[in-house]
Amino acid sequence: MSTKSTIAGNIKKYRAKLGISQDKLSKIADVTYNTIIKIESGVTSNPRVETLKSIANALNVSIDDLMK
Repeated sequence: MSTKSTIAGNIKKYRAKLGISQDKLSKIADVTYNTIIKIESGVTSNPRVETLKSIANALNVSIDDLMK
């Protein structure tokens, strides 16, 4: 499995676990809604570390959790 689909899948998985929408995640993580959609759909295959950090914090997980 490629890194991009791993990250996308893990963001979806952790987001579902918390029961929050993409829109809600974008607000908590303080990244644009469009960014969340692009990462989850695999359009953005290599998100910036700062972006991943914000998303990981919003999901209460580590960046490692998103990448493995």
